[in-house]
Amino acid sequence: MEEDLIKKAIARDTGAIEALYDRHAPALLSVCFRYCGNRDDAEDILHDAFIKIIQKIDTFRIRTEGTMEAWMRRIVVNTALNFLRDRQKEKFFVDIDPLLEKIDQPEEEVYAEEIYHQVDREKIMELICELPAGYRTVFNLYVFEQYGHREIAEALGCSENTSKSQLSKARALLRKKMNLLVNAKPLPSYEKV
Repeated sequence: MEEDLIKKAIARDTGAIEALYDRHAPALLSVCFRYCGNRDDAEDILHDAFIKIIQKIDTFRIRTEGTMEAWMRRIVVNTALNFLRDRQKEKFFVDIDPLLEKIDQPEEEVYAEEIYHQVDREKIMELICELPAGYRTVFNLYVFEQYGHREIAEALGCSENTSKSQLSKARALLRKKMNLLVNAKPLPSYEKV
């Protein structure tokens, strides 16, 4: 039972800490990967986050089953955001509208819902990881963490309008990338943006 495991981890039982890590690391690594877009950085973020989790585990209060993973996830997200802030050398929020305009529109536009069902989950996650950092971060916070624009603005030190704009542009770019994928047209690279 997770409650017993948590109590042992609070008491600094090494076996319990390892068991918590083994139980939650795969899901938490996935969260890290969505924010940074590559495995090496994701593993670094998870490592740093898990150190924080162990240091703060005695502050965790068991309420219901599953609250531990939610608590850990919050620490992981905050660690990922700090990582991105610390490592960001370029402008965090990017405007790539001119690039979006250069993408050829397929003659028959496939609706977003239809596109979503034609692209497998793994490929969608890959496309999310390819988004520019600002787009990807706002998209992750809004869609996966269910933050509101005010919370995103506070977390990232930007305005609510910037958050809304980045989300809108991220969705548009994802839709275009999926549309191009479904219609088998090559997509230009945005890595230099």
